[in-house]
Amino acid sequence: METSTVKAYGTHAADQDIMPMDIQRREVTAKDIEIQIMYCGVCHSDLHIARNDWGFTTYPAVPGHEIVGKVTKVGSEVTKLKVGDFAAVGCLVGSCGTCASCKQDLEQYCLNGWVGTYNGKDKYLGGMTYGGYSQKVVVEEHFVLKVPSNLDLAATAPLLCAGITTWSPLRHWKVTKGSKVAVVGLGGLGHMAIKLAKGLGADVTLFSRSPNKEKDAKELGADTVIISTDETQMSSVLGTFDVIIDTVPYVHDINPYIATLNTSGTLVLVGYLGGLDPIINTTPMIMGRKSVAGSLIGGIAETQELLDFCGKHNIVSDIEIIKMKDINEAYERMLKSDVKYRFVIDMETL
Repeated sequence: METSTVKAYGTHAADQDIMPMDIQRREVTAKDIEIQIMYCGVCHSDLHIARNDWGFTTYPAVPGHEIVGKVTKVGSEVTKLKVGDFAAVGCLVGSCGTCASCKQDLEQYCLNGWVGTYNGKDKYLGGMTYGGYSQKVVVEEHFVLKVPSNLDLAATAPLLCAGITTWSPLRHWKVTKGSKVAVVGLGGLGHMAIKLAKGLGADVTLFSRSPNKEKDAKELGADTVIISTDETQMSSVLGTFDVIIDTVPYVHDINPYIATLNTSGTLVLVGYLGGLDPIINTTPMIMGRKSVAGSLIGGIAETQELLDFCGKHNIVSDIEIIKMKDINEAYERMLKSDVKYRFVIDMETL
């Protein structure tokens, strides 16, 4: 298969910085779209893969799965987009297309294994896929998304991960006007959960350990802020919420939040992978038909639905634009939660 050399930023080892490198991209096939990358959001997953925090990184690794850019080439069978259109690519660039999940537009749960935009198995070139910290990307048409023309392109990038990660559970658990939704944590995911839940017409509460986040939360659309370490405030919302979106990315006690669920309410974990400590007390779950669930990004149809919704309601992420050379500093700042609320790389600085 014909390839071309592309400039990128990635790493060769867990203990090395992100640095310039050259990678190979395939030339477009009949069903491919080539995108010149204009902006790429910075996700916690980028850092985890770069530093092998999850233990399955294959090097060299080129992160980036919040991609927005301009179409530069299309294959002969492509009908979705044309050269010059703005396009987006999220966390997925492949799936089997035939399993029960894929047939329901749930490619993120592909029973045969979906292909990640980076650190996934590249069925075309062998080796692993390379992400958006690069000049361009070539992706199968099915996994490319249309960007509404009214949205700020840079601020759209985080919708491809932070946005869809919170949109998918809001839709699955049927959040609508009048629903009572709470969000745990105010970061990249949390700020999108607030904006999207409010856009759907819900009454939105933020749970936070930090009283100084109240002003920011209300500016984002939260109706109420509850300090989770204040027993009086927590007691005031017992049995209240239909859905809680928990965005906290580390081990934490979810039992106090379960108690604030309404009958048949659900707490959805979207930020943390791994074992919980302390263990879950099932008594309030059984006594109130309450659930604890998890949710992973979203399928392609659902991600397009999100982008269209955001276009209609003019919803984008709050971002800080950085240059590509500043990515290692951005990682350190991200670990300290020193960003409101998502870094986006201007790829023209590559």
